[in-house]
Amino acid sequence: MNIRIIAVGKLKEKYLKEGINEYLKRLKPLAKVEIIEVADEKEPVNASLAVEELVKEKEGEKILKHIRPESFMIALAIEGKQLSSQELADLLNKLALQGKSDLTLVIGGSLGLSDTVLQKADYKLSFSKMTFPHQLMRLILLEQIYRVFKINRGEPYHK
Repeated sequence: MNIRIIAVGKLKEKYLKEGINEYLKRLKPLAKVEIIEVADEKEPVNASLAVEELVKEKEGEKILKHIRPESFMIALAIEGKQLSSQELADLLNKLALQGKSDLTLVIGGSLGLSDTVLQKADYKLSFSKMTFPHQLMRLILLEQIYRVFKINRGEPYHK
């Protein structure tokens, strides 16, 4: 399976980079995983809702440039469907059985994803009703992808 994670913003924190690199290393024999960073837009302090929407749209345009037409796109969004790890494993297994072996997961910036990106998504996934820093979400997402592969292979990691 080819997995592409498109994330807004540059990762700066060393501890997050180390965790992400660990999961990328673990995933290497299981799938081709690529992380694409798109630049975040600078948001003025106390920006109006209209300015925030403009920021999200500009980030969304950058994201959409990296979406392949054949790729199944999953947008990470608070309003998406919440799944257990087993349900996520079932979803990815079902996609693979349907021949959808190219998967793109999208993590928005600090304001979330634009409506344009959300409308183009094949699936909207929520990890929680809580808000997580988008940089930390990369690590959480990679850990869950690794967990999915272990579940689908019947291996004991997920217990």
